[in-house]
Amino acid sequence: MRTTLKLILPLIISVVVVSLLFAAYQVRTERRILRNDISRRAEILAESLQETVEPQFDKQLPDKSLQRLVDRFGQREHLKGVAIYNANGIALAMTSGLASLFQLRPAAAAYAADRNIGYGEFLRVNDTPIHVYALPLHRNGQMVGTLALVHDVTYIDRQVAHTLRDSLVNALVQTLFIAGLALVLVRWTLTGPLTRTAKWLRTLRTGQSHAPPSLPEGELFDQLHHEVTHLARDLNAARATAEEEARLRDSNVSLWTAERLRVSLSNKLQNKPLFVIANREPYMHVHSNGSNGNVQVIVPASGLVTALEPVLLATDGTWIAHGSGNADREVVDAKDHLRVPPDHPSYTLRRVWLSAEEEKGYYEGFANEGIWPLCHIAHTRPIFRPEDWIAYQEVNRRFADAAIAEMEGTESPIVLVQDYHFALLPRMIKEARPDARVAIFWHIPWPNPEVFGICPWQRELIDGLLGADLIGFHIQSHCNNFLSTVDRAVEALTEWDRFSVNRQGHVTRVRPYPISVALQENGHSIKPLRSTKEEGAALCNELGISATLIGVGVDRVDYTKGILERFRAIELFFELYPSYQRRFTFIQIGAPSRTNIERYQNLLADVAADAERINARFQAGHWKPILFLQRHHSHEEIARFYHAASLCMVTSLHDGMNLVAKEFVSSREDNLGVLILSTFAGAALELTDALLVNPYDVQQLAGSIHRALNMPSDEQASRMQHMRSSVREHNVYRWAANLLSDLTDIRIDTPDRIESSETLSR
Repeated sequence: MRTTLKLILPLIISVVVVSLLFAAYQVRTERRILRNDISRRAEILAESLQETVEPQFDKQLPDKSLQRLVDRFGQREHLKGVAIYNANGIALAMTSGLASLFQLRPAAAAYAADRNIGYGEFLRVNDTPIHVYALPLHRNGQMVGTLALVHDVTYIDRQVAHTLRDSLVNALVQTLFIAGLALVLVRWTLTGPLTRTAKWLRTLRTGQSHAPPSLPEGELFDQLHHEVTHLARDLNAARATAEEEARLRDSNVSLWTAERLRVSLSNKLQNKPLFVIANREPYMHVHSNGSNGNVQVIVPASGLVTALEPVLLATDGTWIAHGSGNADREVVDAKDHLRVPPDHPSYTLRRVWLSAEEEKGYYEGFANEGIWPLCHIAHTRPIFRPEDWIAYQEVNRRFADAAIAEMEGTESPIVLVQDYHFALLPRMIKEARPDARVAIFWHIPWPNPEVFGICPWQRELIDGLLGADLIGFHIQSHCNNFLSTVDRAVEALTEWDRFSVNRQGHVTRVRPYPISVALQENGHSIKPLRSTKEEGAALCNELGISATLIGVGVDRVDYTKGILERFRAIELFFELYPSYQRRFTFIQIGAPSRTNIERYQNLLADVAADAERINARFQAGHWKPILFLQRHHSHEEIARFYHAASLCMVTSLHDGMNLVAKEFVSSREDNLGVLILSTFAGAALELTDALLVNPYDVQQLAGSIHRALNMPSDEQASRMQHMRSSVREHNVYRWAANLLSDLTDIRIDTPDRIESSETLSR
């Protein structure tokens, strides 16, 4: 109640002050109107009487006639009396009631006579408020006297007093009504929801878990609900992390968590910031509806973003990336910086701007029409153009300059370069900052030397990579292929026993670091999950389809992902097992990718056409065999599909790791669902309890779908538990810890250290 009074008391005071001011205004206005009215009436009456009195002055001042005239006019409403004076101010005729007051002409009459004009004034005589109006009298053009009318204006004070009383009563009633209404509204719309929120937070603080309270709609409550929900999620996550850490300590299990990574990196980096360089940014800002729409934040569909963000969150680092969103420039500061994530800013995003020509040559051309198909065995011919190579070098230099500028003032910085877009970057950074520890993680496969030798600039690319102190790949075979390529392409000492390369006195270590995700554990979600069946029914209802079983695929639309092979296997599945028609629907989430490249444009059209062809063949009513969703989906949206699916298909023709497989496993807290996984994805080496398939074998794929849909729940649980255990133990925090721990353990021989060592040896 005290809080409610504090909220409405200023309102009550404001209403009272406004009401009093309005009452004063009403009183003042009423007085002015009544005075103007009496003045106007006196003026009209005086002018009428003037016309009657002035002819009487031609009759040698007949006093009795003037007196009779005065007595007759003196009977009007509010008129106290009439007086007529000669030019010397001596009364000629006067209403009897005025004799004692105005035997001599009043000041108003003297003023009117002196200036030969009509004049009126308000005054008090014997505590009686009166109004006197005087008008000059003329004869033959000469002023011969003055006429004075005296009105009793006591009624004005009475009328004003009544108005003041009515205004104060109205102000009191309005104040009481508004205060009561405000009290009800405040308790209903503000203090009530806040009290429920406080009780909810109290239950969370005591370890109980409840759904968040419903709050009214509105900007204030939307922001409050948003922040409180995130606070609750952080509280639950912190409690779960603490419980997990305690459990691990008790069981002596070495499991990496976000908190353990933060502490480990804090010790390893010695509070130095981490600099990550990647082409893809973790957050894009785009206009929702053309250039004039609201700015929205999008998290790009990318395994790289999934893997790297926990590292940046743990280190308060800097992510240097290409600003590709059409609203990106509108949200950065003068140094092209932005703190992210939007909900809980924890690290810095530095955006680098590229022209359309640079992006076309460096990204679309050399990186994705050249290196990407070169490294993936997907039987797509790589294209290498000299102009694309020039753009690739220039953009690598641009990012190197940005990174060097960001590292200014940081002693012995830690740099983590990402992927095939920046093969030249390690050498460029190392030449400018020999004291920097530089690692590059290659997220795609590395082919054998014969395949990589197709690239006309293989030596330059390898030389750029060997500028790093540490090169990471997903699996050991990629490391082997890289060392074989180094042996064949450049002059260097390859130490196979140590898996390192010594080129021109600089040693580069080559290691496998299987990338992963963070496992979702029970208790991390503040929103209770629906069952697979309930979630599936809700999704089908939202998507307008009819199905009781759901399969899901989540991919960028890329020819390495085997989407067309997947669709053909689904078609064969319905041919071989027609009983699943009208029951099973496969939902393909396909994020459009690299749509400026003709090969990708054609692929997107082929995938859509194949889905339509299969649907046209089998569709019945609201049921479709395949639902192809061609847009980017947030992590929250994708999580619903994972949870609703009976199976998830990952049919990569060739992949470095493929985190979709691990994300699906991570999301299945219910230990149900079946993963169908290509043997050509790096994840197949870890997730051996998946149904491993050759994506080129359509017959095998179709059989795997049937096996997955008929797998007993106990077998599903056994397989999923084993895979979740693998992901839990080899999670993204462990990946980051191993990679950065190895990097920070490397001794950097800078020119100063080399010179000092030589001096000591002498």
